[in-house]
Amino acid sequence: MEGNEVYCERKPLLKNEDWWAVWLGLFIFLLGLGPIFGSDLLGWVVKASTWMDISKAIAPISKTYQGSMAGVTSLVLTYLFLLVVTAIGAAAMGANVKRYIAGFTIIFWITYICMIIGENAYIAATPDKQAKFGITWSLSLGEMGFVFAMIIGLIIGNFFTGFAKFLEDAAKPEWFIKTGIVILGAAIGIKTVGALDLGKTVIIRGLCAVVEAYLIYWPVVYFISRRYFRFTPEWAAPLASGISICGVSAAIATGGAIRSRPVVPVVLAAVIIVFVAVELLFLPWLASFLLYQEPMVAGAWMGLAVKSDGGAVASGAITDSLIRARALTEMGVKWEEGWMLMATTTTKVFIDIFIGVWAFILAIIWSVFKIDKCGAREAGHRVKAREIWDRFPKFVIGFVITFGILLLVGLNNPAMIKSAQAGSDQANALRTIFFALCFFSIGLVTNVRKLWRAGLGRVIAVYAVCLFAFILWVGLLISWIFYHGIMPPVVG
Repeated sequence: MEGNEVYCERKPLLKNEDWWAVWLGLFIFLLGLGPIFGSDLLGWVVKASTWMDISKAIAPISKTYQGSMAGVTSLVLTYLFLLVVTAIGAAAMGANVKRYIAGFTIIFWITYICMIIGENAYIAATPDKQAKFGITWSLSLGEMGFVFAMIIGLIIGNFFTGFAKFLEDAAKPEWFIKTGIVILGAAIGIKTVGALDLGKTVIIRGLCAVVEAYLIYWPVVYFISRRYFRFTPEWAAPLASGISICGVSAAIATGGAIRSRPVVPVVLAAVIIVFVAVELLFLPWLASFLLYQEPMVAGAWMGLAVKSDGGAVASGAITDSLIRARALTEMGVKWEEGWMLMATTTTKVFIDIFIGVWAFILAIIWSVFKIDKCGAREAGHRVKAREIWDRFPKFVIGFVITFGILLLVGLNNPAMIKSAQAGSDQANALRTIFFALCFFSIGLVTNVRKLWRAGLGRVIAVYAVCLFAFILWVGLLISWIFYHGIMPPVVG
């Protein structure tokens, strides 16, 4: 029960990493509310975009700053901002500030270079964007910059151990990822408001489909992981969430909720990113072949099957285009553009909502039953409410707060949705950087030999088995049940 003893250790409030994740995430979230009040407080934050010309790889996220500020200037300001706010927290938690500043500086610049490389069009462009960049092929590996950052971290951590030791004071994967999850709540909250403006039929059916699929996907993946691949709950729960809900974010949120080691959700995230690319390459074409007479079924299927927001939306856009073209050729019907994509997006939004809900539920279960990394429970001990509170991951509270505030803002004042979305996007750019910093930090502190022994090969195997054996086909069946016979409007 050594792991549980660590988890139950109470720390002073100002030295608690969980609480610093909440405070830092809420601070960035509050700055992101600026556009609602007419202030562009985070518009200068850098954003990496897919590029062929590297001079266009980075720019301020807000158009207000794009005309007057160079991308390099935006990047430097972003670095300085993150350095200051994280150094304050690190100092409060007892870190050596000078070593933290030096280490964070190196980690930040290596990580962001990886993010820029990962956005090269030949790597990141989805098939529907290839023509825009004048290319005929691409790997369609979105978020590959995260994987590059982890690989560089692994190389440093396993082959340059002295350098890795110097950087360790600033490698704080759990803090980085929990802060990012708090910020993520705002993006999902405002996206949910946007979905509520869509057709009621699609929304109701989309919600039902997600609940139905989720109640099937999660327990089955968890059972297979535990029974046939011998994973501990520490691995099985994040893996089930990653496949069932929303890929990277769900795996990370679940890992934090059950207090798994940071390496667990990040390894799962790397595997998920690769599988999303595989799905993106073949699912839209399979849908256009099988479902060109059931377009809304095809759109919902993309939302249920592809386990990342970017990958799902891209697959929905490709499916929308392919099926409309085939329907016109085969059936002489010209459907309005965007309705299949709407089904994909709506389904994906409701899946995203389950990130916080399920993380909260699992946190309570793991706390009440005191489940350790191997799945054992401490018998004969009555769990007190204070103990549940001490063990409960506070970042989930931050996620719920940011999600709830923007959801209520959008519902009560629809006129603010556009500005709230702009502010959320600005804060979300920082969330992306926190995720990338986490990936690098995980690589830095990970021993590859131990990682493989921990089950990387089995992670790939269980993902492939679950995805191709039942997730794709159950998702198709559920999409058919809820969307069969619903057609997009016909042009004219």
